[in-house]
Parts: sequence; C-alpha cells; structure tokens
Amino acid sequence: VVVEITPALGGRVLHVGRVDRPNLTRIGEPVVSQPTPAVSADADDIGYLGHDVWLGPQSGWWSDQHANPSRRAARAVWPPDPFLAFAETRVVARAPDRLVLEGVDSPVTGVRLLKSFAFDPSDPSTVVVTATARNIRRRPVARDLWFNTRTSAATRVYVPVADAGDVRVDGAKDVLPAWRIGGGVFSFLPAPAEAAMRRGKVFLQPSAGWMAGFAQGQAFVIRFDHQPRAAIHPEHGQIELYLDHTRDVQAGLLEMEVHAPFRTLAAGEAMQARERWTVLAYDGPETQEAQLAFLCERLALCVATD
Repeated sequence: VVVEITPALGGRVLHVGRVDRPNLTRIGEPVVSQPTPAVSADADDIGYLGHDVWLGPQSGWWSDQHANPSRRAARAVWPPDPFLAFAETRVVARAPDRLVLEGVDSPVTGVRLLKSFAFDPSDPSTVVVTATARNIRRRPVARDLWFNTRTSAATRVYVPVADAGDVRVDGAKDVLPAWRIGGGVFSFLPAPAEAAMRRGKVFLQPSAGWMAGFAQGQAFVIRFDHQPRAAIHPEHGQIELYLDHTRDVQAGLLEMEVHAPFRTLAAGEAMQARERWTVLAYDGPETQEAQLAFLCERLALCVATD
C-alpha cells in the first residue's frame, strides 16, 4: 500500500491505494491551483477533498468562538474550521513507515490536532491513522473527533447495520439516494438510469466497527472502535455517508465518515481516536455476495447474507 500525505492543508491525505493500482481518494483541483490558501477565521471552504479530520458537532463549528462574530451570531454550520483545514502542519516525526504532524492552535475550534500515520508492522496492507485533539483554551470545550475520507461515488460501500431504525437520511426528498439493508449490511441501491442527480447524507449506527468500499480493483476497509449510540453526539451517527453525483457517477463524491465519542475536555486535556485502513487487491465479481464473502475470508468481517 502507498499513502501520500502533505504537511500542508492541515496535514491532509492525498493518496491511498495499492502500489500498482489507482488512488482511491477523491482529490479536488484546488490541490494544484491553490496550494497555499490564506488561513483566517473569514476563509471559506476550498474543495481539496482527500482525507482530513474535523471536530463535531457541526452545529457547534462557529457557535463557540470569537474569531468570527458574524458566523457565531448566525450559528453557521459551514465552512469547516479553516485553521484545521488549511494551516501548514509541523513535521514531528518522519520515516518510510511513519509520519507525525502537529497542527496549529485553532481560535475557532479551540483545539490543536496531532495526526499520526503508521504502517502496521504485522500487516503491510494496513495503515493506522490516529488523531489527537488537545484543548488549548483555559476553559472546557465539548467536541468529537470526526474522520472524513473522500472517494468516488462509484465506490460500492458496505456498513454492518442491524436494523432500518439505525439509519437516518437527510436531504431533498426528490434526490435522496435509495438504500437497503440485506443480511445485516447497509448498501446503496444503484441509481436509476433516468436519475439526473443523487444527493444526500445517511447517518448510521453500525453493528460493528468497520465499513468497506470496493472500487478500481481494490477493497478499502476502514476499521474503528465500535461505540454505543449514547457515546455519539445525537446530531451525528458513528458512521456517516454523504453521496453526491449526477449521471456521471464515477465523477461524483462519496464521503466515508466516522465519529468518535463526544467528550468535554478540561483545559489542556486531550482525546484520541484511531482508524485502521486496510487496502487489498480485489479482482472478483462486482456483487454484494462476492464482496462480502471476500471480506469474511480475508479479514474475518463476517455477516449473515440473504
């Protein structure tokens, strides 16, 4: 597996994939055209995509800060914190199998992020991605760590989910993506031929700590510590999937997101969350049955199937 990370743009992952296969992450054109964005509390979002780390809940992004009073007054839910997204990070440690990056103190979110990326010494197909958030304020802050990995909307994504009651969908009704739960696994249904657009976000309470995406001859598995619903901020799901595409599904966007527990940090206190990314070559049939069987055989991620 090869992983490419830039210390710029908040310490962002720009490439994940098998050495001999394509990049699984979706990268935005601004990575090339705007490589050194201005960092301020007035900055808007820039679509660099890739993988980065946010702090939840989204409703609190601008409500607990004084760097941009107009956004606080509006209780803005967009854009994400520019200091986490755009600022140059400091390289703390660097080796062929490990990289540690430290971000800046954010006056918006009130934290400083430390990101670590390391190959699992017992499994060269697996990268351990760790984020640590430290409260830099002199008072408590309430936050969660939120991993966001962008890939193509054509990725076939699977999430273990016990019941339809563990799924919530948000978006305009006429363009919401269709989905199903079969054999304890959530998946999106293929877009109808006449569909001009699908856009919406799905909030899920998974039944186990993993999700998997299949694309471009690869299986991309994200594993994490499974949490009870009560540990996750009620605004969110432990897993969230944002899907957005027109008729060109390959060019569209799928965000594979994971929330860690919501916590209140005392002044100077830190919290940490971790994902394990495993990327395997997959040349089997493009069917749910075959792909779930592959996950069961190779990674012991076994669920009942219809």
